[in-house]
Amino acid sequence: MHTWENDATLSTQDGKYLHHNNNMKHPTRLVTIALLPILTLALGMHLGSRYEMQRLQSKIEELEFLFHGNTGDGQIMGDPAEEVDTSLLWAVWRLLLKHHIHPENLKPTEMLYGAVSGMVRAVGDPYSVFMTPAENKQFQQSLNGTLQGIGAELTLREGNIIVVAPLKGSPAAKAGLLPEDVILEVNGQSLEGKTLQDAVQQIRGPKGTQVKLTIRRKDDWNTHIITITRQQIDIPSVEYKYMQTGSGSYGYIAINQFADNTADEVRKALQELKKESLDGIILDTRYNGGGYLDRAVDLVSMFLMQGKVVSVARKDGEPEVHYVYGRPIDTTTPLAVLINEGSASASEILAGALQDHERAIIVGKKSFGKGTVQEIFEMPGGASVRITVAKWLTPNGRDLGQEGIDPDIEAERSIEDIENERDPQLDAAIEALMPQENTED
Repeated sequence: MHTWENDATLSTQDGKYLHHNNNMKHPTRLVTIALLPILTLALGMHLGSRYEMQRLQSKIEELEFLFHGNTGDGQIMGDPAEEVDTSLLWAVWRLLLKHHIHPENLKPTEMLYGAVSGMVRAVGDPYSVFMTPAENKQFQQSLNGTLQGIGAELTLREGNIIVVAPLKGSPAAKAGLLPEDVILEVNGQSLEGKTLQDAVQQIRGPKGTQVKLTIRRKDDWNTHIITITRQQIDIPSVEYKYMQTGSGSYGYIAINQFADNTADEVRKALQELKKESLDGIILDTRYNGGGYLDRAVDLVSMFLMQGKVVSVARKDGEPEVHYVYGRPIDTTTPLAVLINEGSASASEILAGALQDHERAIIVGKKSFGKGTVQEIFEMPGGASVRITVAKWLTPNGRDLGQEGIDPDIEAERSIEDIENERDPQLDAAIEALMPQENTED
């Protein structure tokens, strides 16, 4: 499994292609179709994809556009320098050089990076980000799993650094960090006005060191300080067990991430569990921030004979549709999927597809709502820019990024429930799967 940490936590990607260009005058392009909300401070994986031909064609069109203004279909786009008066930028630049009291602080390269970063940030998309060479180098190192952290997925929402989910068993989870927590300060330093990358740089650190997060909890305006010891994160992809209750027999499979081996592990879990007579199967994707797109398709294919799984809608052209493989393991056993505020991306693809096809009952709380695709473009000098280029749609056309997944049965699990090892959401799933004759008075 490959781990990586991008701007703010460890994030998973649906595709990674690195285009090598012998002529270093041109930017290269790293394609990453990101499923996760965007960063995981210690865990994630760069994901496989099937867009090789589109990628090559897109590369040609991109270079045409960057250096000639040609979109690839013969249309010439307007030159930004002609459409916008860029003299303002250079006028301010010269005024700073001429009048600033500390000229030693005027570093042209850093000023250029700041201007470009501000331009990307002004788009208002937290997942489109410019990375300086140093930030890009750290990002590349994280792809190889060389970074450590607290094990949480973060995002930027309305100017706030928000916890998407702590990874199961991670230092963040053990310390009590929860989905929807707003991180206000890191070691006493305010995050106000900071980018997601700024936040992750402050939170991330070597194994064994501590970080203090000042957080504000959902529906609670009091602040809390949580101290977390950073660690190397190693989360099992899949865990399963056989459950015998007064209402029936159930197979429980916790899917903690959509990694390389997740589909194989779920397949083995199903084969073991189905040795018993099952009244239902429960897939638990709570706090699962996502992973490989292909693994989500694999898992849906285990429970459906035919049909769509998800569509990739880009700016132009028809959406690209991903279908099940037609080699299911179980299309009849009653199925429930557990979700919560920390279920995102691939988790939402899985739940959305099974819900749209009426194959599963979705239980828990509304999912996070991360349904966009990013591509990373490597720029000259070692910098890069990540740009949102597409979005995910469920089989019925629901926009995952805009709508998320609403459960069929809403169930809460409070902090007190977690501390006392109670699980009302799992209980609600079992009740929903109970054999009909056992539910009658």
